[in-house]
Amino acid sequence: MSMSEQPTSASSAGGDIEMRAALAAGWKAHDLDWERLQEQGNACFEQGDAAGAARAWRRARWIAMFRFALSDPRRATTLANLALLDRMAGHEAKACARYRRASRKWERVGGFIETMNIARRARSSLFHLRMEARHWDTYTDNTRKRFAAFAAETARALDCLAGNRPVEVRLFGRWRGEKPSVFDDTRKFLSAALLIGGGAGQPGAKEAPPSETQAPPDGE
Repeated sequence: MSMSEQPTSASSAGGDIEMRAALAAGWKAHDLDWERLQEQGNACFEQGDAAGAARAWRRARWIAMFRFALSDPRRATTLANLALLDRMAGHEAKACARYRRASRKWERVGGFIETMNIARRARSSLFHLRMEARHWDTYTDNTRKRFAAFAAETARALDCLAGNRPVEVRLFGRWRGEKPSVFDDTRKFLSAALLIGGGAGQPGAKEAPPSETQAPPDGE
């Protein structure tokens, strides 16, 4: 790994409030590092900064390669964004091959959804706290069903990207609104599902009419 491609080091949280919260919730520094690098890469892609996107997404690759389990859906996201870099560089055959590998990894996301840890959300009233306590099983079951729908949309998006066809749903554009405030497996899943570059509405991506699933509101 070259110095320019090393992942950012945030194991010492210092004045980083978000990192301190993530570590306190049980995340590792590399979990938030990867998320931030994927966000940075997507933002650069939207701005037409191919070099910036490449730097961020290649750094994220090292985190995924050495820190994430083989079954982690974020590995598929990492591959997909490397494929987009290949496409931007004119290496279409390599891009298609990487997208297909990403799709095969994403096929295993159902197991992650079934076993993921869903943290309780902050509530604004005693009423909502009591409702959550009474109906927590229903909430988690509904969350898993909704995320299964998300997973199906991402699978279709990867298929479109592999065939260099327009993607029908927004990806990164939705992340800004769907990003959970808690640090649990739902955030890992949504980052994997939505931090894929090339979705509908993203500058530089092929356009198609949107058709989207709504994630469960974070405060629900």
